[in-house]
Amino acid sequence: MAQDQFKRKLTTILSADVAGYSRLMAEDEAATVKTLERYKGVMSELIRQHRGHVVDSPGDNLLAEFTSVVDAVQCAVAVQKELQARNAELPENRKMRFRIGVNLGDVIEEESRIYGDGVNIAARLESIADPGGICVSKTAFDQIETKLPFGYEYLGEQSVKNIAKPVGAYRVLMKPRVTKERGAGFKAQSTKRRVAVIGLVTALVIIAGTALWQFFIRPAAPPVEKADPKQMALPLPELPSIAVLPFANLSQDSKHELLCDGITSNIISAFSKVPRLFVIAGNSTFTYKGKPVKAKQVSEELGVRYVLEGSIQASGERVRITTQLIDAITGNQLWAERYDGAWTDVFDLQDDITIKVLSAVRVKLEGGASPENMKLYTGKKGLDCYLKAMEARTYIQLMNVPDTKKARDVIEEALGMCAEIPNFYLLLAVVNLNETWLGISKSPQKSLENATELLQKVLVMDDNNPDAHGILCQVYTRKGEYDAAISEAQKGVTLDPGSSWAIFRYAQILNIVGRPEEATPLFEKAIRLNPLGPALFYNDYGIALRDVGRIEEAIIALKKAVERAPNYLWAHLNLLAAYMMIGREQEGHAEAAEVLRINPGFSIEQFARTTVIKDRKRVETIAQALRKAGLPDKSTSNQP
Repeated sequence: MAQDQFKRKLTTILSADVAGYSRLMAEDEAATVKTLERYKGVMSELIRQHRGHVVDSPGDNLLAEFTSVVDAVQCAVAVQKELQARNAELPENRKMRFRIGVNLGDVIEEESRIYGDGVNIAARLESIADPGGICVSKTAFDQIETKLPFGYEYLGEQSVKNIAKPVGAYRVLMKPRVTKERGAGFKAQSTKRRVAVIGLVTALVIIAGTALWQFFIRPAAPPVEKADPKQMALPLPELPSIAVLPFANLSQDSKHELLCDGITSNIISAFSKVPRLFVIAGNSTFTYKGKPVKAKQVSEELGVRYVLEGSIQASGERVRITTQLIDAITGNQLWAERYDGAWTDVFDLQDDITIKVLSAVRVKLEGGASPENMKLYTGKKGLDCYLKAMEARTYIQLMNVPDTKKARDVIEEALGMCAEIPNFYLLLAVVNLNETWLGISKSPQKSLENATELLQKVLVMDDNNPDAHGILCQVYTRKGEYDAAISEAQKGVTLDPGSSWAIFRYAQILNIVGRPEEATPLFEKAIRLNPLGPALFYNDYGIALRDVGRIEEAIIALKKAVERAPNYLWAHLNLLAAYMMIGREQEGHAEAAEVLRINPGFSIEQFARTTVIKDRKRVETIAQALRKAGLPDKSTSNQP
């Protein structure tokens, strides 16, 4: 390679691979590949959140690059903790543990690839890391020793193939800071420090014993744990920011789980309607469900200041709801309350909790309704209606034919007893719309008319319903009435400026009409509000990235969509096109096989007929990619 064909740069490299990968593949190849792809998706998302990007991910390896060593090591720790939590759900012999190496070094950059000693050293450090562990080079350690709250163990000088000098290596302990040396040769200063620490501990024990005696063995308050804005995975927003953790079910009856989830979701929904409040979406906070997490951890992982916790305990016809609001930066409890009532009062209690929390964080509701008028749209027909709505939403978000049919059945059954609740008309409108996308509507025109009528009915009941305007935008889009669609999307954002869905729908129509440069940052904002959101978010974000030429990033986003909804045909289709556009034809052919697995009757003619992309040149470009991947021009099956 000639000198003028490449450039050098100093960068931080993260290298990861699976420990015992050959054994896992030998035991169950299909399950191993499935777990690997899922875990790589998780890692890619965390890398993005920590301001890095994936350079390559062949086989069981993953190579990423960061401009900051601090970001890289924080990301590595977040990856290991997240994968450890996911491994807890797997049998011991199926747990997949990654080893991670991090190095700050010089690399050669050629197009989107990096090479050289810096990469080789990161790979060598990865190989000596423990399964589930992290190993960093001396050059990386020097940058993070005083900046991150982790401990480190010095592993000595390590020989690296094709590197003249040994490389100093440190194990990251992922525990409170303490740096240890391994083996013989402890310095006298280390011994003195140990003696000093022992003496200090002894003194503290004496003091603690005296205090216990004086205060009759009364337990001391636990130390306040404060979140550090410098350690946050995402920048702290300027606006007051809050994450609502899933309410815990303290009852013995598992049927109350959906009630807990529903109350949590509706509080998040109410918060998102406040213009000057930054609210993390439920898809992200629900990842903490059932896990013993603290406000500090949630704050630093999601980049928020306030954390709301709650629990529900039911006995007979009575229900008790307890809540507390924590300022994670100070570690202080700002507010706590307990509510007792009957099942029929659940929604009143829910509104009351929302109002009190808003007051506690001192949100100024500029240009919006007062807290007392912020009614939730679930109605008051009791638990059965509420649970039906939750069940229907679950089926809808899976974006496939069988679950869409189930959603319709659930909604139509619920309307028999919940006819006055707007949400069910919204959900039925979405089902009608999705049936046209999925090609299962006998009359797409009639389905769109039905969706329009349902949404108009909702707007008669509540003209300020942002979701009705947002879904109406999608109906107009499907009809090709793009100006009307943009107008409705803008109304949705105006009514609900903090909603990830309102922002997403506006970004979606902008991209459809050929404005991907404007759409891309809006998609990113929606995903920032809802970083672990539904497949649809990542599918459409991937389309926008692809259309502005950021195809490698588009592939990462589209793979996330596939991970969230494995039978989502359009996500596979868009991923196929992205692969073919950059010459990754083997992967493109694999996605073509997935498209035909989901719908054996799929054809390029069906794509061209169904797509709502306004620019027909874009449609033809995509069609050429589909044709190159082997998809048929016309259907050879009777399946829709």
